[in-house]
Amino acid sequence: MAKSSFIQEFKDFAMRGNVVDMAVGVIIGGAFGKIVTSVVNDIIMPPIAMLMGNVNFSDLSVTLKAAKPEVVNEAGEVVQAATEAITLNYGAFVQTCIDFLIVAFCIFLLIKGMNKLKKKEEEAPAAPAPEPEPTKEEVLLTEIRDLLAKK
Repeated sequence: MAKSSFIQEFKDFAMRGNVVDMAVGVIIGGAFGKIVTSVVNDIIMPPIAMLMGNVNFSDLSVTLKAAKPEVVNEAGEVVQAATEAITLNYGAFVQTCIDFLIVAFCIFLLIKGMNKLKKKEEEAPAAPAPEPEPTKEEVLLTEIRDLLAKK
């Protein structure tokens, strides 16, 4: 019985509106990230690379330690194994920062548009409320006023 209540509790949790909404948001966000990455890599960066002398921005780096080739003695034995270069890839970092700025700007525009639509909804005049029924006292006072006006 404990197992089925645990499964039911998990099912209730997973099917709550907030969890499902969040899952949809994450999936759409991932797809949106791919679109932004494509915009940056395929549309924005080529002109910037052209201005910089056809430099591939994400390939920019500083070599901290050069690669060493494999050293072999005359007998064909490996004396020293080859090592790869150690590089500081600042171009990839700059590329990622540009991606982030574009995503942040797109989200800013989206939120700004949503806020503008929300303001229009709030500014739309609501239907006028019907006049409240007069109380018994108001009805009596109106009758008295009308009688006094006749005299």
